[in-house]
Amino acid sequence: MRPPAAARLAATLPAALFAALLAAPPAAAQNVSLQGMMGGKALLVINGGRPRALAPGESAQGVKVISAGGEQAVVMADGKQLTLRVGATPVDLGGASSPGSGRRVVLSADTRGHFVTNGSINDRAVQFMVDTGATTLAIGQAEAERIGLDYKGGQPVGMHTANGVVRGWLIRAGKVRVGDVTVHDVETVVTPLPMPAVLLGNSFLNRFNMRREGSQMTLEKRS
Repeated sequence: MRPPAAARLAATLPAALFAALLAAPPAAAQNVSLQGMMGGKALLVINGGRPRALAPGESAQGVKVISAGGEQAVVMADGKQLTLRVGATPVDLGGASSPGSGRRVVLSADTRGHFVTNGSINDRAVQFMVDTGATTLAIGQAEAERIGLDYKGGQPVGMHTANGVVRGWLIRAGKVRVGDVTVHDVETVVTPLPMPAVLLGNSFLNRFNMRREGSQMTLEKRS
């Protein structure tokens, strides 16, 4: 009777190497998408393989489901918490690439039809809202001060409002990041008017090829 495969392998390898092989974790996922829901389980496709139904708390190939419901699931993968939506483009987990070095971001519209997403300006977290009618990225004065933008040294500009002309400042934001995509040197207007979010205007959007399909918007960074 032949010995088990593990025993045959142990007989041919040094003990330390054999132990390391047994302890080696499975290969981590490189991309993951949500294909649908099965009861309370998320139907995930990992690395282009067959769909797997995972309940909250269950893991496969380095992807752990945190919660699942409606048409979205929250998962933890590669040390990052991600929100996946049914039918969205697979999320690239980045492999060995550095943070912010991606080229594509997929946004989903909220219940009002607005594309709102988290991101950062100069590594300070902000909330963005896509505005294809805005010429530049626009941020309220209070938010600019919160994240430490040096806007008062910028170029003064007049901004027309319902109450007349107010003064704003035109500056360049050094680093703007949405998802895993980073854009540098983005023309930005700081306005004294209160704003619910930072507007992603065309000074940012023009760096991308933009495509909208239903409630999803895909931004693909230009070469």
